[in-house]
Parts: sequence; C-alpha cells; structure tokens
Amino acid sequence: MNRERVVAVDGHSGPGSGYVISDRVVLTSAHVVPARDGAVSFFRPGRKESYTAKVVWRGTPGGRDDAALLLVDDPAWQPLTSPAVKWGRLVTSRPGTTCQTVGVPNMIQRPDRPVELWQATGTVNPVTGRVDNRHVVTVAEHPPQSTDESPWGGLSGAAVFCGDLLTGVIAADLAGLAHAGLHAVPLYVLLHIPAFRATLSQHAPEAGTGIEAVEWQGLADVSDTRNVTAFHAVSSPATLLKARRAVVPFRGRDELLTQLRAWAGLPGFGAWLIHGPGGEGKTRLAHHFATLLADQSGWAVLWLRADAPASSLDVVALAAAPVLIVVDYAETRTAQLTDLCQALARHGIGMGVGTPVKVLLLSRTAGDWWQTLQAKTPAAEELLDGTPVTQLKVLERELGDRLDAYREAAISFAGQLPYVQGWQHHDWPALANQLTDSISAAALEQVGMSTALTLHMTALADLLDAVRPADATSSPGYVRDVEDRLLRHEWRYWEHSAVARELHPALTMDTLTHALAAAFLLGAPDHQQADKLLAKVPGLSDQSEDRRSSVHRWITGLYPPAPGGVWDSLRPDRLAERFTGRHLLAHPRLPDRILPGATEAQVRQLLTMSTRAATHPPLRRPLAPCSPNCAFATLTPW
Repeated sequence: MNRERVVAVDGHSGPGSGYVISDRVVLTSAHVVPARDGAVSFFRPGRKESYTAKVVWRGTPGGRDDAALLLVDDPAWQPLTSPAVKWGRLVTSRPGTTCQTVGVPNMIQRPDRPVELWQATGTVNPVTGRVDNRHVVTVAEHPPQSTDESPWGGLSGAAVFCGDLLTGVIAADLAGLAHAGLHAVPLYVLLHIPAFRATLSQHAPEAGTGIEAVEWQGLADVSDTRNVTAFHAVSSPATLLKARRAVVPFRGRDELLTQLRAWAGLPGFGAWLIHGPGGEGKTRLAHHFATLLADQSGWAVLWLRADAPASSLDVVALAAAPVLIVVDYAETRTAQLTDLCQALARHGIGMGVGTPVKVLLLSRTAGDWWQTLQAKTPAAEELLDGTPVTQLKVLERELGDRLDAYREAAISFAGQLPYVQGWQHHDWPALANQLTDSISAAALEQVGMSTALTLHMTALADLLDAVRPADATSSPGYVRDVEDRLLRHEWRYWEHSAVARELHPALTMDTLTHALAAAFLLGAPDHQQADKLLAKVPGLSDQSEDRRSSVHRWITGLYPPAPGGVWDSLRPDRLAERFTGRHLLAHPRLPDRILPGATEAQVRQLLTMSTRAATHPPLRRPLAPCSPNCAFATLTPW
C-alpha cells in the first residue's frame, strides 16, 4: 500500500476514504458518493489542496458491489508517479491471511485539527463471508468501545491490501462483533462486473483488469504477467513484442484452444505439454488461454517462477478455485516440476476428482527430458501419465494469411509507437499504410515468415527502418536479418540512455555492451551478486564501485525487474539470444572473465542462453561447433 495514494472523500452522506488506483481514478465506496455523474471532492490527508471529481461508475450502496470509481476532473491535480495498483484475490481456504487498510475513521478525528489517518491491520479468513461474496476483516488492534454509532464511520471506501495486492474495499462495520470485524467488498466481485471493467479500461487502462492470487505472491513470475496495457509509455520499441502486451490481436489456433478448453473443463489434475521452436507463439497462446479462463470462468492463473523454492509449492495445492499453472521453459525446470508433482500428491490432488488443477507446460522440445521427468518419482509418473503432447505448428502457412497478419501487425504497432520514448513524432498510421500497400509476396515468402514472431518483428522493423534507415544509425556492424535489424535500434536506445546517465562517452559502448551481455548471460539473484558480476566485466574491473553502481542502475533502467529482482533481460528471448550469440562470437573470452565465482544457477543460465543462441541460423555454424579456443574475435559483432 502506498500512503500517498490514500485520500479522504467528502461524500454526500458524510466523510469517507478512498484510494487513487491510477493517474486520475479513485476507488471508494458506493454509499459514500452520489449517483453516477455526481460531483465529489477529495483531498490527501496532510495536504491543504482539495480536488474535484465525478462519479463514473457506482455499485449498489449497501450491496455486494458497494464500491464506486471517481474520475478526477480538477486541472490542478497532478497524477502520482508511483506504479498503478495491482489487483488480488484469495484463492485458497487457508485462514489468517494478513491484511491492512488505511483511511480516515471518525473515531480518531479531533475538532480544529487536520484530518488524521488510521492504519488498521488484521486478517481475512477466505471461507468467512464466501456465500455472500464478502470478505470479513478481523481487526488485530483492540476494537473501540461499543457505542450506538459505529466508530469506523469515515473508513468506508478504504482499500484493503493483502501484501502488494489490492484485495477489497471497506464497506461496513459488521454487527455482532463489537466493532472488531469489517465487511469488505472483494475485488474479484467488482472485476466480474462488465461496467466496472469497461470503466477501468476507459479511464484507468494502466491499472488493467488482471487479478493475481494473494496466497501465491512470491511464487508468480510477474515479469511476464503483471498488468501491462496498451497506451502506456515504454522506453524501447522491442517492448511492444512482449507476449503479455498483446499489441497484435491473437490469431488462429482455434482448434487447439477448443481442445484446451475441453481439457480445462475436466475435474481434478491434468497436464498438457506444448512445444515448438522459439517464436512459434507458445507463450502468446498460453497468455491468451489463461486470460480466457480467468476472465470468462473465474480461474486463478499462476505463471510459476523458475526460482520458487520447493518448500513454498504446497500452497499451490490448497487452491479452492480452479487453477491453471503455467510453466515456461519446462525443459530446464525438471527438478521444480518434480517438486510440484510431489506437493500436489501430498495434498491429494488426483486425476479426475476434485477442483480442477491444470498444469500447462511450454518447452522448445519434447525430448529425453520429458521421459526422464515422468520417471523421476511415483508422483510424477502417476500425475503426468497420459499427458497430451502437442507440437505447435506454424501459424501463417498461406501467403494470403501472412499478408493479412503483416497488415494487422503493422497497424497495431503503428498505434503503439507514439507511446515509445523517442519515437513519438512520426505519422505512424500513414507509414503503416505505405508498408502494407508495398509489401511484396517475395518478402513474405522468405524463410521464417510463417512464424508469428518473425512476422511481427518484421512489421516492427520495417516501421522503424522507414523512419531511421540503417545508414542513419550509429550502431556497429552489418544488418542481416530481422533480429539484427531490431538490435540495431535497441543499440541506439542503449547509447542514448547511457549518454543521458553520463556513462558514455566516459565508458565506451564496448564496455557497456559487455556489461549487458554479462547481465543477460548470467543474471544475478541479488544486488551483491550483481556488483560482483559487473566487477569482472572487461572495462569495469578497474572502475570505482560508484561507477559500477551507475552501470547497474543503467541496466535496471533499460530493463526494469519484477519486484525483488535485480534486472530483467531483453525481450523477446530471441533478441537476447541473438545479441548474446553475436557478442560471444566477437568476444569468446568473455565467459572466462565472468564465470569464476558464479552460482550454479548462473552457470546454468549461461549454458542455456548460449545453447539457444547457437540454434539461430546465422550463428549455428560459427558458434555451435567451436571449442573454447576457437578464434571468434575476427567476426562481426552484429
């Protein structure tokens, strides 16, 4: 919870509380504010300024949907710069989930004194109130003395947070518990109301409508799933290619989606393995399928983190709602999958009975690792026996389909490029129309263009090159295929950011790209390991700790991490693989410099990344067969 986002609402029937969920939208209680389009004022406790807003959505006062959304229409309002809210829901029956709420209850206010905040902590037991779709917050602090009038008046509309997730909205003092229990409207109730979702999409798109499992915080790989919406500023054009952003509308796979929906409808446990080369659309398919289940059927979705400890997996098996667990790069996570199967078996998750628990495995291959996994333990053998295995086929087989897909991608990216820093001031729709009118059949018949990601990358690269042709950039080397074309623009992003942070030209771009390659190849579990890694990078080993910290912040700024992380990688993965592969060709001794003292996980990441890079056609012959003594240094880095 961010205290700066807590507000006091001057309601038509008395004071209330609220929470700023996005740039200009406040979440509060329906019984605090007037009907839709009514005027409301609010202020931030501790500040003098008061602001106006209007009601743009209102549920039923005193009902299950006792909540409201206010749109700030005051020109004096300055949107907050902190990240937008993340929605949460309880998905198990485990009691005692801790929570907190902050508001302005009447009981602590004093005449002639500024309005004061009250932070209440407590717990939520998911089963309590479930029949009526209400949460009951049991207050941990000693409850106020019983009076005829509730001491919690003024707290209505306050946000209830469980960890980092906004999970409910305070609605009423619960009669019969001597003011020690508060009713809260669960966010899952609101997010199932079409009008509420539509209002968010219109006025608070940065908040999104995705909802995360409260009990699985720390298990979820939020780097690929946390709310990311269209029309939200980004730093790099390559970010538009991330599967989770869904910039280009989903196409095809109707038959497979129908099969997956039928599979999800079966009771009890089930697994499904989908494999195919990088860029074939596995992750995008999984995101689309997961969104359908979550939005239409109320499923909980968990994209399982690769580093989630085995001891934390038991809570997954406690799901009281249907759950889809997605495991990406499953071929590299057999130990974790074994632990997951054992955790599910311990809690009686079985085939064909009970709450649906489905595991969707994504991998590039279905080779020996798959047979080895099934034979590892009796639990894995039993649960994974009979698992469907599907090789994802190319998406755009026919030339006409590719042309339609190219046009759709170009128009979609043109709609988003105005929100990419440094690329705002161009007539992207006109450029997209020119490209789609002039694209040749020969261009669409090139090798790889039947792959969804290749086609999307080509449309994006064509747009960028139309504005900044190859000879107009300062990046090194030669342009070869679409990955290299996009990396050329990414290199320009790196350089401009380094200049803005006063790192370049004090440090050469060679040194800085060494640092990026090291970060992508090995990663770092924490800031201490990150500093140790950067201290081994050529060109940084003799620099001060302060300068290395500046490089660390530069990488973090380029590729912001998930909460608790150090830095993310270049996405999509094919771009990171191409960059690191090219860099290893040009600098084959880099691993010798950065590997000493590396953790087992870092060594595994380097081997995985370099192996995948060696599958890229331009890198396959020069990179894959070479020994550690192979003379890479004469090859072009791009």
